[in-house]
Amino acid sequence: MTIALTMGDPSGIGPEITAGAWRALRATGPGFVALADAGQLGAYAPIRVVSGVDASGFADAMPVLPITLAAAATPGTPSPANAAAIIASIEQAVRLAQSGAAAAIVTNPISKAVLKSAGFRHPGHTEFLAALTGAAGGEIMMLVCPELRVVPVTIHVSLRQALDLLSIERIVDVARTAHAALMRDFAIEHPRLAIAGLNPHAGEQGYMGDEEQRLIAPAIAALRDRDIDASGPWPPDTMFTAGARAKYDVAICHYHDQALIPLKTLDMWGGVNVTLGLPIVRTSPDHGTAFDIAGTGQANPASLVAALRLADQIARNRAR
Repeated sequence: MTIALTMGDPSGIGPEITAGAWRALRATGPGFVALADAGQLGAYAPIRVVSGVDASGFADAMPVLPITLAAAATPGTPSPANAAAIIASIEQAVRLAQSGAAAAIVTNPISKAVLKSAGFRHPGHTEFLAALTGAAGGEIMMLVCPELRVVPVTIHVSLRQALDLLSIERIVDVARTAHAALMRDFAIEHPRLAIAGLNPHAGEQGYMGDEEQRLIAPAIAALRDRDIDASGPWPPDTMFTAGARAKYDVAICHYHDQALIPLKTLDMWGGVNVTLGLPIVRTSPDHGTAFDIAGTGQANPASLVAALRLADQIARNRAR
């Protein structure tokens, strides 16, 4: 199985971690093809230019399916001139996965601000991939590390908007998608879902907010009616301890930071972003472009390596 790896922002740490991931995986795999500028990647590792998804000889050179940049990439100084190439890399990777040529796609970090300055209309990678695959509205973000899996019910919106978006139906839909993914993609036969509370102490029986009573408890009841092992609402300040984590397979959280802060605290460099609800397998590193350290040799490829390994695992589980 071969993975299509997108370029991300070429002025960020994408080229460095791509080369680092190839060095880490060249002997063991999984093999990948980088959809990026061959001239740029050739400065970081030995490459072999390919015309399709061909990872033969992966141990000796990194296969590159070339996408030419419009302007030379300067580490730490992103350029909107390269937005079209960044987007083209994502679009081509999706086509390769849809056709079956690639078993999965892994996306290097992009700068939403750079793409938006060039007319990009989507909030982020996740929403763009959903639009490209015809799954818009059904995309769900899961963050994974060895110690924890989390799924936020709302993602790239302000906290105020997140509160307005919460509903029984939305919580149920997100939890059902996560439940199905744990069985299909992670081979967990009977997934256990922990549903977080929203307010301090999970609302303290309504004294610190009533969302637990109005929205979250009814959603949990609806999930149980569908024979899904859902528990909660769990007090958010205690549900991420080691003892608590042993009691569930995924934490369903209600807004971006409620989910991502505990995971990144536990494992900043081993975390992986997985998009659920797509007809293709997609993972990505759980960090951004890191323009501040691009080109300095400090970039850590560990999250990208984890993303490639997890994409391979999910693709194999789906194939089975």
